[in-house]
Amino acid sequence: MLKIGLTGGIGSGKTTVGNLFANLNQPNNLLSIIDTDIIARQIVEVNKPTYKKIVDTFGASILHEDLTINRAALRKLIFENITAKRQLEAITHPAIQKEVHQILSKLTTKYCIIVIPLLFETKSDYQLDRILVVDSDENIQIERTIQRDKVLAEDVKLIMKSQLDRETRLKQANDIIVNNGDLDDLSSQVEKLHYLYLKLNLESQNKHK
Repeated sequence: MLKIGLTGGIGSGKTTVGNLFANLNQPNNLLSIIDTDIIARQIVEVNKPTYKKIVDTFGASILHEDLTINRAALRKLIFENITAKRQLEAITHPAIQKEVHQILSKLTTKYCIIVIPLLFETKSDYQLDRILVVDSDENIQIERTIQRDKVLAEDVKLIMKSQLDRETRLKQANDIIVNNGDLDDLSSQVEKLHYLYLKLNLESQNKHK
């Protein structure tokens, strides 16, 4: 099975691209989507092992009244404190990767898209076959994130600054989707890559026969 790492800067449209790939999975069992952002939210649910490690490390001040993790408070903390950022990564990243590997071990599809927002910023051992970068103009990224997260432009720029720069990210890509246009244009690019990945998977299978 071909493993594709899907990444891109904040507001580039990774979720939309993942959903478009998922739409191409009908009616056959051709592809799978694993979103590490979803896994990251699941592993920090109340009283799960990762949740307990985070609370033990950072204390109750990062919790809401219902004891769920206050993601905004935690995000602010790690942006202001590099040591706290590294502590959080040391707790969450191994747990996320363990879950991804467990899911991968059960898949039987032709290829899998693994959505990894911070693919280049963090260490991982997913043994990817290809890297797909979703790219957008920076002003579009900022506008999308403001609308989606209801945050200030300055906050988005800080997040972008903490991520790998656009040029370096693009240099490491096997495939690039440019998300500056409309949904039809985006869908067309996704569909072309879908057929490329099916072809590459078939070629790989034939090579190993």
